[in-house]
Amino acid sequence: MKIALAQLNYTIGAFEENAGKMIRAIEKAKQQQASLVVFSELAICGYPPLDLLEYRYFVDRCLLYIQKVASACHGIAALVGAPSLNPEPPGKNLFNSAYFLEGGTIRRIFHKTLLPTYDIFDEYRYFEPNGTFSLLECEGCRIAVTICEDLWYKQPILTGFGKDRLYPVCPMDELKPLQPDLVINMAASPFSWQHDTIKAGILAENAVKYGLPLLYVNQVGAHCELIFDGGSMVIGREGRRLLRLNLFGEDFAVVDTNDLTVTGTIKDWPASPRAAQDESAIALIHDALVLGIRDYFGKTGLKTAVLGLSGGIDSAVTLVLACNALGSGNLHALLLPSQYSSDHSVRDAIHLAENLGVSYHIISIGNIFDSFRSSLHPLFKDLPEDITEENIQARIRGNLLMAFSNKFGHILLNTSNKSEAAVGYGTLYGDMSGGLSVLGDVYKTDVYRLAAYINRDREIIPRSSILKAPSAELRPGQKDSDSLPEYEVLDRILYNYVECKKSVGEMTDQGFDRNLVEKIVRMVNRFEYKRFQAPPVLRISSKSFGFGRRMPVVASY
Repeated sequence: MKIALAQLNYTIGAFEENAGKMIRAIEKAKQQQASLVVFSELAICGYPPLDLLEYRYFVDRCLLYIQKVASACHGIAALVGAPSLNPEPPGKNLFNSAYFLEGGTIRRIFHKTLLPTYDIFDEYRYFEPNGTFSLLECEGCRIAVTICEDLWYKQPILTGFGKDRLYPVCPMDELKPLQPDLVINMAASPFSWQHDTIKAGILAENAVKYGLPLLYVNQVGAHCELIFDGGSMVIGREGRRLLRLNLFGEDFAVVDTNDLTVTGTIKDWPASPRAAQDESAIALIHDALVLGIRDYFGKTGLKTAVLGLSGGIDSAVTLVLACNALGSGNLHALLLPSQYSSDHSVRDAIHLAENLGVSYHIISIGNIFDSFRSSLHPLFKDLPEDITEENIQARIRGNLLMAFSNKFGHILLNTSNKSEAAVGYGTLYGDMSGGLSVLGDVYKTDVYRLAAYINRDREIIPRSSILKAPSAELRPGQKDSDSLPEYEVLDRILYNYVECKKSVGEMTDQGFDRNLVEKIVRMVNRFEYKRFQAPPVLRISSKSFGFGRRMPVVASY
């Protein structure tokens, strides 16, 4: 039996487009003599549909387009992810399901058992957990169909049977005694640089644990904050990876079950070209961010972007990523120097824009800043200048960028990094403005690594932008280190607190200075209100700022 793996890029709610992609993949699979084609979790509507699932018209359209895809399944079968109605309330109205389509109709429906309820996931909000287990029989092959569960079974979930208790049940523990020949896992597993190798390890561990080959089909593409890397794969029963599809791109492959189940005939399929790429974390982050920008614009119908180009490393890296995603002709840069901006910052910004072929304009904010000072003098009188005047400059820049954005319809890209966002080192309605935060989940030390990766073959970002001390250039001689510890130290503390959720005491036991840790943790907690008002952040880590980290704005930590 031949099984096709269809790794596609869906758009949430674009039913006609999504179904059209599936039908084309079904025809391609038929041409290659496949008996079954497998799509990813909730493919018909795109993942995650969130509260759209609470609208009956949305669910009805899911069901309508499942029927349309089923009508293409003659001479071939398909497994398609979509919500299904729960016919036996009480309980949630929907299941997260896999539809088996054959002969132009829906033959079977399998439901998801383990519903993740952590970080970005909140599936128990929408779905009822499965409580019955059976195999799919197709062309004489007995298949255990799971929906992302093989990947997340070690994570916190809510599921179970009966009205009065909730407890975790691994579906493969229930399906293995039914003697399946292989496992198909339909997934919507978002990218994070920490999880890339863990994901493959968990899949291999499952294949070995149950002694079954595993076919894993993930979706690819970005939906605002979430980026899905694809990387669908086939794992042999001994845990060996036999095939992996593209990372960060659509892909398609057909595998023969005879090569998976008969000892001695397992072979290595050639990996897709991108699977052989440099898979260091920074390379993966780079490609994820490019995909995130491209899909944010492509799926919203937006085409052009603007950003403030300061001559510093954050805006430089953002511009290069956006150029790779959108093309230089769709980008515009504003250089907004003040009296505190150094000449080399302006030169570096011009140099980068010209390297990339990006149009730019220079608008000095000095006279505008002076007019603010003059207008506020009756109120401020002779009070010494402080952070107020620094924030005024940042907000002048934000206003100019937004004016340019509004007038010409360009979306403003935010250039702040995760280190700055964590400790509140940014100005609301100033440098925190934007429609999308490109680097908001990238620590400053990793921004430097991204710059080095971008310059790996030739100098694109001017070397001086990378080497100079970080500065907002809002007062004479200002450096980030005036307010913050060195980024190497700061980022290690932030990673332990944000991603690893360690306490002050635990970090002190690791050797960090307690006073410094307490200061940094206070800053992170204090400035939650700023992040609450920040633009959406492209997620590339296991714990980004956004809807995956829900902290109270008003609290005593």
